Amino acid sequence: MDRRCCDPHRVEPTDNEPSHMKLASLSRSLLRTATVLAFALTATACATNPGDSGAKDGAYQVNDPLEGANRVVFAVNDAVDTVALRPAAEVYVAVVPDPIRDAIHNFIDNLMAPLYIANNLLQGNFDGATDATGRFLTNTILGAGGIADVASQAAIPHASEDFGQTLAVWGVGDGPYLVLPLLGPSNLRDTVGYGVDTVGDPVRIWAYAHNGQGLMYTRAGVSAVDRRSEVLQSVDDLRRNSLDFYATVRSLYQQQRQAAIANSKGPSAQEFPDFTTAPKP
Repeated sequence: MDRRCCDPHRVEPTDNEPSHMKLASLSRSLLRTATVLAFALTATACATNPGDSGAKDGAYQVNDPLEGANRVVFAVNDAVDTVALRPAAEVYVAVVPDPIRDAIHNFIDNLMAPLYIANNLLQGNFDGATDATGRFLTNTILGAGGIADVASQAAIPHASEDFGQTLAVWGVGDGPYLVLPLLGPSNLRDTVGYGVDTVGDPVRIWAYAHNGQGLMYTRAGVSAVDRRSEVLQSVDDLRRNSLDFYATVRSLYQQQRQAAIANSKGPSAQEFPDFTTAPKP
């Protein structure tokens, strides 16, 4: 006799489990992992976040113990950009008129608004959450689903926040600098934040629950080309004027992230172009 049929506690696997249940189970697992990593990062907060004015001069120094490996990944990313992403962005700029490119950019950014709202709330930034909500509702309702940036015309400020910034506001330190394959410069804290934002992306959740993975990859590709097209000249100038392109990008990323975090916690700091981070699929 087969004992499996007599064991009331045994649960047989089934291929008929609804897709949304599988997605929910996967999301819970990823969120648990990200949460554990986030709490582990808090141990580095004092060591990586300058806590007094004497440390301010060294605030832009990057902790890069994995520089050798990071340079290899950076070189691969740079090669992909040279042979694929940059040419695609050039064609995009040459073929697609400015108003249509603006509409595409606005629409993609509007899809991210729920994450902006959530991260502002998690940071206790209720003014930012109000602005992000106002922009989302205004552009969705009056801007034809976000195609037109009516909110900017109404002087509603941007409040773009990610979970990496949220962790920083909570006191989590940067951790070591990382260069991620295809995604570009990051650090341990921002990598965890990126994972949490990926899992929590409402569009991604909806698409995977309705077998819409193709939509996600299309959004990722279009968004990558759109972002790259905005900084074609800036990246060319930076590459041409840098003695060490890797070190320059590393420094600019550190300064950009500190500026973004400072914007959440105090007066606005100088912003730097983010030209190496690709959107999540």
